[in-house]
Amino acid sequence: MSEELLINVAPTETRVALVENGVLQEVYLERSARRGIVGNIYKGKVIRVLPGMQAAFVDIGLERAGFIHASDIAPLDDEGMEARDAEVADIRALVREGQSLVVQVVKDPISSKGARLTTHLSVSARYLVYMPQTRHIGISNRIEDESERERLRRLVEAASSRLAEDGVSADGGFILRTVAEGVSEEELLRDIPFLYKLWGELEQRIKARPVPSVIYEDLPLFMRALRDLARPYTEKIRIDSREAHGRAAEFAGKYAPEIAGRLEHYPGERPLFDLYGVEEEIRRALQNKVTLKSGGYLIVEQTEAMSTIDVNTGAFVGHRNLEETIFKTNLEAATAIARQLRLRNLGGIIIIDFIDMKDPEHQRQVLRTLEKTLERDHAKSSITGVSELGLVEMTRKRTRESLGQILCEPCPVCEGRGTLKSAETVCFEVFREIIREARAYDSEKIMVLASQVVIDLLLDEESANVADLEEFIRRPIQFQVEPIYNQEQYDIVLV
Repeated sequence: MSEELLINVAPTETRVALVENGVLQEVYLERSARRGIVGNIYKGKVIRVLPGMQAAFVDIGLERAGFIHASDIAPLDDEGMEARDAEVADIRALVREGQSLVVQVVKDPISSKGARLTTHLSVSARYLVYMPQTRHIGISNRIEDESERERLRRLVEAASSRLAEDGVSADGGFILRTVAEGVSEEELLRDIPFLYKLWGELEQRIKARPVPSVIYEDLPLFMRALRDLARPYTEKIRIDSREAHGRAAEFAGKYAPEIAGRLEHYPGERPLFDLYGVEEEIRRALQNKVTLKSGGYLIVEQTEAMSTIDVNTGAFVGHRNLEETIFKTNLEAATAIARQLRLRNLGGIIIIDFIDMKDPEHQRQVLRTLEKTLERDHAKSSITGVSELGLVEMTRKRTRESLGQILCEPCPVCEGRGTLKSAETVCFEVFREIIREARAYDSEKIMVLASQVVIDLLLDEESANVADLEEFIRRPIQFQVEPIYNQEQYDIVLV
């Protein structure tokens, strides 16, 4: 398995592409005017408490207030550590309106929803996530080797004890990230003093800054890519900006020396993303139909409530029997679905309608293929078995907007429905509106303003209906094309 990171840096935006075996798997975008805020820490003010929802809204200085649930608020004990109870306390016992609150963003604002917040604060380095208000030491679930997990735990515990003996404030806990697997003691422990120092600076900012204000902002996208996406098997990291390459090399030399040798500046005239076919793959990811090599296809639909994926055999007719044809299509679809989830960054509830399989072993293999392919996904996912209706239900953690939400906006004509009223339907709406206006007001004649396609239909196929309507309302009807009107727009003018 070969993996490359492609980093495209421009004055207006930064884009990162994760390519595995020459195939685009994930895309990250950050625009200067619309930078993601996940990981940022704010000093905010509680502006509304909702007991019925066990939640509160917090003003953190953004356009929309952030949302925090009672389960994401942990009161602090006398030592400044989180006092976590099994039961979630009443939100009114945790916060009050007008109270200042230090919060961290765990989910970007999406659609009409504000940012999701938590008081469980943390700051990240290459191998460790520092949690200053808890003494817990956790290890990424993706590190499965028990001896390695124990080694990492002992290293962090020993390092914290040594620092405490040297007089360094060593409160707090850590989470060991997946990239920590197999690293040396020296590399791992380099993060700890840095994180202690960083949190000490943030504590001073929390005391000094007004409400609302930013306390801590996460790294820019290209540096987060080096910290979060570069893994031991990442063969190459290509950056098309000389300045960004220099900053990345400095960052890697200081915090991630093991990847410094894989950094490469791309000076070519042909755009980096064009060279790898990334632009074309992004264009395809905005379409709802995904073709499979066998001739089958997927239909991917994203809505506010959930995303649905339908699997179809299409032109694939197989070679042996129907069950084998269905099984092979579903196997191919499982791999393609995992890639589409990562590429489009679909999150929340996802319903997959595989073609019905009668053999339980076939169902098991298809689910295993989906799970296996998603193991490389950076977002956490959970998959259920096949339901009684033959559907696979799953969830995928959503912390930022999907690719479609970032690059697109609802159509101003159909307003996001994906369909338009037919010209014939609009014609009959016009007829009803004419009758309504004719009964309510006196006029010599009626003028209809509409799009070209609607006017053409009124003057051609619907001309007999127009004549009958003129006789019914006892006044003439005239028509005028308005080039700026879309198919659904029209106006009735009394003359």
